[in-house]
Amino acid sequence: MTAILNTPIEYLKGVGVQRADVLKKELSIFRYADLLHYYPFRYVDRTRFYKIKELHAELPSIQFLGRIISKEILGEKRTKRLIAHVKDDTGTLELVWFQSLKWVDKNLQVGSVYILFGKPTSFNGRLSISHPEFELYNPAVKNTGNLTLQPVYNSTEKLKQFSLDTKGIQRIQANLLEIVLLAISETLPEYLLRKNQLISRKQALQHIHFPASQEALDAAQDRLKFEELFFIQLKLLKNKLVRSEKFKGAIFEKVGDKFNAFYSEKLPFDLTNAQKRVLKDIRLDTQRPVQMNRLLQGDVGSGKTVVALMCMLLAIDNGFQACLMAPTEILAQQHFQSIVSLVGDGLVQVSLLTGSTPPKSRKVIHEQLRDGSLDLLIGTHALIEDTVQFKNLGFVVIDEQHRFGVEQRAKLWRKNVVPPHILVMTATPIPRTLAMTLYGDLDVSVIDELPVGRKPIKTVHLYETQRLKMFGFMRDEIAKGRQIYIVYPLIKESEKLDLLHLEAGIEAISQEFPPPKYQISIVHGRLKPAEKDAEMKRFVKGQTQIMVATTVIEVGVNVPNASVMIIENAERFGLSQLHQLRGRVGRGAEQSYCILMSGNKLSREAKIRLETMVRTTDGFEISEIDMQLRGPGNIEGTQQSGTLDLKLANLATDQKILIKAREQVIEIFDQDPTLSSPENILLRQFLERSSEGISWNKIS
Repeated sequence: MTAILNTPIEYLKGVGVQRADVLKKELSIFRYADLLHYYPFRYVDRTRFYKIKELHAELPSIQFLGRIISKEILGEKRTKRLIAHVKDDTGTLELVWFQSLKWVDKNLQVGSVYILFGKPTSFNGRLSISHPEFELYNPAVKNTGNLTLQPVYNSTEKLKQFSLDTKGIQRIQANLLEIVLLAISETLPEYLLRKNQLISRKQALQHIHFPASQEALDAAQDRLKFEELFFIQLKLLKNKLVRSEKFKGAIFEKVGDKFNAFYSEKLPFDLTNAQKRVLKDIRLDTQRPVQMNRLLQGDVGSGKTVVALMCMLLAIDNGFQACLMAPTEILAQQHFQSIVSLVGDGLVQVSLLTGSTPPKSRKVIHEQLRDGSLDLLIGTHALIEDTVQFKNLGFVVIDEQHRFGVEQRAKLWRKNVVPPHILVMTATPIPRTLAMTLYGDLDVSVIDELPVGRKPIKTVHLYETQRLKMFGFMRDEIAKGRQIYIVYPLIKESEKLDLLHLEAGIEAISQEFPPPKYQISIVHGRLKPAEKDAEMKRFVKGQTQIMVATTVIEVGVNVPNASVMIIENAERFGLSQLHQLRGRVGRGAEQSYCILMSGNKLSREAKIRLETMVRTTDGFEISEIDMQLRGPGNIEGTQQSGTLDLKLANLATDQKILIKAREQVIEIFDQDPTLSSPENILLRQFLERSSEGISWNKIS
């Protein structure tokens, strides 16, 4: 970065102190470099002239030629306006001005031909353009008009008060490029530019702001997107390389008695091929003297816990302790109960440590951890407390890892002299490109099969008018001995959102399913933890047939007898959340159902979400569609990563560029792991500038 790009923004021509202050507050633009990298979010096509017959209200601002055939000022005071009619060889169009009427009247001449530019709109079935820009047409001048792609920048009301609307930002960008263009240095090696047919950085920055053509804009975007994604991958894969060299891991030399006894005597079902594949990956990892860092993805109910347990048994067989950390007490208890029921008595010593563990029990657990008699500890954030000390921690499982902070995970990682092997699990399927960006320095395994005998959940979409049909279906399922979840998005009625809220829902359900024949559990975020646990336990034990809840039950309840998930106002939920909620059922051998209830008026996106849910139960397909609808920055768990500070690249649409960038980085590190060759000096300098030691958030 050259010195001129570090110049404070107030020194740029056309900015000054006042505009600099508002640029800093509104857009975080402090230096020339910040403005240079403030890119347009779209472009207005002025490279062609439209015909009037081609115009319609869905078009953006467009440019056309026409002769003014009439004009007149109508109305009084506030309703005063200038109306003009323009004609070309295909039709006529109305132009309207509400401001600067004297100036427009003086400069717009009847009979003359103008280049006009504006946004067509429709009112009462008639097409018109308000406040078009106009310029006298001179056929003798070559390339008449503004034959470019005009950049459009995001602005704010505050910025506009200082004349920094899109035109104002265009002007200061032009001033900036005039003085810094020669100072823009290259960041990618020449061989990479040639290999990937990329233009120079200087050209890219010039054309991203003021493209001479669509081809120039495409080339600029390709170059800058590649650069963004390439440097993310360079940092991620360098971290992975450094970690593999610096952090040695314990070698698990054998598959021992506990693992074999569990596999041959206690495993209640056959492993799927996907589970076997993941176990093989982890077995190979733990045979090498390098710390394992692996991400395990799998839908709700795909069998991640069994895989995690078998890996922990492998560690125990090799003389190590293991632990599993979950984000909530409910989920930790669920894991504990599940693992204890799987291993039975005598195979391994298992304990549960959470915030509500009594002091007496806590003391025993601490002693057993230190003397090594406790093999496996399951818990919440309580595991990372300084008082929790292991004798020899060798394997760590972190469930729903995005719910933990960076430093929280790091504390667990540091609880052994030799860093333990790390397996992080998520039931939120992550699109491939997002996984490559967020977890690009981790090895990734996927369980993409459901256990044998598990029936896919049937999903239907019903409208409010079909509510009686839903009630009838609920009665039939309860008569079979099944249980039902009903989830609402709100606790109390909102003035802004016309939603069925929890309190009204409870009232309606109570009328349709009155006691004592039917019993209802109620769970929401405003209940005290003890009340919430009591209600959940009633449902888990089968003492209630219906659980009316908010999304607090999204993670952490495992009731195989629950066969129906009803989601009220389903159009208000994101795809990922809908998929997670649906995953609360389908855990037993019986057929399960998900009913999506919605109002009759649905937005285009809501229709896509609900249609997707009805069509597929594939979490990875759902996650891809979710990312396309919401954008990668809004996918759960990505905000805290800090990795997705992308200015141009879009993980939903630029998958090919990301894959190409990652492949290039892998190839470079294969040939030159230390980036010591002269041709890689720019890459080495980049890593030196951005290096801040080991990034703890990369362990999970």
